[in-house]
Amino acid sequence: MPTRREVILAGSSLALAATAGLFPSPAVHASDKSGNRKQIGPEGYQFEVTHDFPQLPSKYTWQTTHNVAVDRDHNLYVIHEGDPTQKDHPSIFVFDSDGKFIRAFGQQFQGGGHGIEVRQEGNDEFLYVCAYQQVKSFAKLTKTGETVWQKYAPMESGIYAEGEATDPKKVWGRDRFMPTNFAFLDDGGFLLADGYGSFFIHQYDADANWKAKFGGPGDGQGTFNTPHGLWIDRRDSANPKHVVCDRAHDTLQVFDKDWNYQKTISGFGLPANLDTWNDLMLVPELKARLSIVDQDYNVVAQLGDDVARLSSIQQLRAQPKQWHEGKFVHPHDACFTPAGDIFVAEWVSTGRITKLKRLA
Repeated sequence: MPTRREVILAGSSLALAATAGLFPSPAVHASDKSGNRKQIGPEGYQFEVTHDFPQLPSKYTWQTTHNVAVDRDHNLYVIHEGDPTQKDHPSIFVFDSDGKFIRAFGQQFQGGGHGIEVRQEGNDEFLYVCAYQQVKSFAKLTKTGETVWQKYAPMESGIYAEGEATDPKKVWGRDRFMPTNFAFLDDGGFLLADGYGSFFIHQYDADANWKAKFGGPGDGQGTFNTPHGLWIDRRDSANPKHVVCDRAHDTLQVFDKDWNYQKTISGFGLPANLDTWNDLMLVPELKARLSIVDQDYNVVAQLGDDVARLSSIQQLRAQPKQWHEGKFVHPHDACFTPAGDIFVAEWVSTGRITKLKRLA
């Protein structure tokens, strides 16, 4: 029986091919200049590809990778959904810059692990974690896994079913809480996307108290169909913007800092989350590619594009032997390192984390 996301993917594959002409598609190149590793990307945006970059100890298994984050020490944090029947198995793994395993934790998110971000607060860094499915929770952790706080559905928002915060079950719907990703505000507060539940964006203060909600289900221009990822775009420091991945609409929606709708950027294939580095923004697309956009949200590079094969091979995500080097299947998240390299997490049951090393 296909999952809800698999149905979405299958049903919209042809639509992506039809809209691909909405923005330029820079050529993807491959070479053998560094041994057997592929180099992909157009001139000025070239990267060396290493699939399966971090290696887990044999006592652990990948259980559908979801999101990635990097701290100031270049350590990599990976969260996977996890098997809810394996309660003692961690959902978060930490690796050093060489991909060597450091530690694991996060058993409380097993079966629902989803979003993860690193945030600096004063001299310290913390992890912010989202979990969906039957977990339905979000939390702040230290980088070694100690819980600072953990919270559930904001019932004060007036949109959730009775018991959603106190007795969460694996039930989907617009009156359910299924948080997916964070964005961080300058005042110490944060935004939380209820990307699989109510389709609202929630605002919290620096003490994690609920303050307001924005959006909700709809056809666009301020409402959403699966607001899966979001980001505070500060590349224009005088005019910061809130950007939301309206995933099932294949678009990005752009708002000013006060949530006034500005514009919609179309032509993506299930955009899942966002990250920025210098003047560039990453857009991992669940439909088999990673896009890089400039400050005007024009696509300047597309990496690992395998959209045609994804559309033609049923359940490609479950067939690792058919994955091609230098190509993506389902990029679910991506983040820059401080040096401008990229890590990509793919929504595949065997797990796949790819490092894209930026070439001069």
